[in-house]
Amino acid sequence: MIIFYIILFAYGAVIGSFVNVLIYRLPEHQDVVRVRSHCTSCGYQLRWFDLIPIVSWVIYGGRCRKCGSRISVQYPFIEALNGVLYILAGVKYSFSIRCLLVCLTMSALVAIAVIDLRTFIIPPSLNLFIGIMGVIGIITDPQGMIKYLAGLFSVSLLLLLIYLISRGRAIGGGDIKLMAASGLLLGWQLNILAFFIGCILGSIIHPLRMKLTGAGKVLALGPYLAAGIIISLLWGDEMIAAYLRLYI
Repeated sequence: MIIFYIILFAYGAVIGSFVNVLIYRLPEHQDVVRVRSHCTSCGYQLRWFDLIPIVSWVIYGGRCRKCGSRISVQYPFIEALNGVLYILAGVKYSFSIRCLLVCLTMSALVAIAVIDLRTFIIPPSLNLFIGIMGVIGIITDPQGMIKYLAGLFSVSLLLLLIYLISRGRAIGGGDIKLMAASGLLLGWQLNILAFFIGCILGSIIHPLRMKLTGAGKVLALGPYLAAGIIISLLWGDEMIAAYLRLYI
């Protein structure tokens, strides 16, 4: 079992490296597949030994091997975070199709969180990817189809109503699509839980960011929704069961 988790972490770190590419290139509308990884300062095209997740950053002291410019600690952090998330998914879902879908979804959510925090935009391609994961999940678990289809509308309809009433000032279209896509994978119960967790996190963390870091009043909800979805994917069933036990 230890080998399984080591493989999961390594796989997660490699995918985390690609998540960094998405974070950097999607907001700039750059190609994320055909353009080779390169130093953003000098343009040096990175070799395979420059791209070993976490290890290369540590070996080169967080600097470009060619020009010596600093490379953000974000890169190894995202790689390590993604690896840890994959281990947690392995603990929850073991070796299964569901585990793979959850892992890939969480990678997309990490990218969404960082991009939305920086740009206040959730790339439609990432929401579409999560939706595709949900559709595959339904195909592999057809008995739960009603639950997952209900999840598509469980939160997104409410957010759409808020969007229409506020004329887009209270909520973003990307948040609506995110909760619709996640509902296909989570089902209606876990999706509602994810939304509540995201709202609670946002109401606590954003005021702290405003006070401590000078963040603006405009709230990027995507990072907190993404965190809520991840928490629901990993521990949502246990949280709902614990809540129900209080009243049974």
